[in-house]
Amino acid sequence: MLIEPYLFDVVTTGQFDASGSRHGSPRADDFGSLTYLLYGLTDRVTAGMIARFGYNQLVGSPPSSGVGVGDLTLQAGYGLTRFRDGHGVPAIELVLQETLPTGRYDRLAQPTDGFGAGAYTTGLAVYSQDYFRMPNGRLLRARLDLTYAFSTTVGLDGLSVYGTPAGFSGHASPGNSFTADAAAEYSVTSNWVLALDIVYQHNDNTHVSGSVTPGAPLGAPGVPAMPTFQIDSGESYSLGFAPAIEYNFSSRIGVLLGVRIIPIGRNTGATVTPAIALNMVF
Repeated sequence: MLIEPYLFDVVTTGQFDASGSRHGSPRADDFGSLTYLLYGLTDRVTAGMIARFGYNQLVGSPPSSGVGVGDLTLQAGYGLTRFRDGHGVPAIELVLQETLPTGRYDRLAQPTDGFGAGAYTTGLAVYSQDYFRMPNGRLLRARLDLTYAFSTTVGLDGLSVYGTPAGFSGHASPGNSFTADAAAEYSVTSNWVLALDIVYQHNDNTHVSGSVTPGAPLGAPGVPAMPTFQIDSGESYSLGFAPAIEYNFSSRIGVLLGVRIIPIGRNTGATVTPAIALNMVF
């Protein structure tokens, strides 16, 4: 059984435009927690979930009304191969994820009350890892995780996480996404580990369309016809770097402290995300 809770703060200090140029923006703090709960059913089959909670702050706007529940991910994995020292074959796992829209996403009183995407999102992933013994005898763990995800269409009413205003009625079609995470973990001692993740993410265009109801009943004198409303996010990508340091109290319990920095992107935010995690294996 693996239990791994994370606490983090996604600090947004800028925005990358469609050409990749960075511009300043009001600071936003998206405080959150993410907890992995995974159980090994057999030596090859793992099942579990990823639970999320959040609280948002945006300069110039009211903060979240309270801590909110985010979307819940169910996960199942099957190990195709297992690492065996000296065989040169990495451990490879196929993973199926299904994210359920348990977080609020529309009919919001304020934008900071949104914590979910409103869509059922299916992710297909290949996780791989291998171990290499360095000339000094220490171990280097290398990982490569590839994930492709696609989502259902989302019905929207009113103010939402997709940028729709009050009175809106329509839908959003989230774009598909691809994520590649390459990582290395160097065992400095039996307790201390240095780690670095390099994460690339690409998102297809998200299209939002619908209409906005005027403040008075339709057909009343002087009330215009219901206007159409459309938003296209455009394709986006980001490249992030996440250095971290780990300390393992034992073979079962360890703590991680790190930060993810996104200095390169397009149609996305420039963020710095400090994080702390506790890793427990039973």
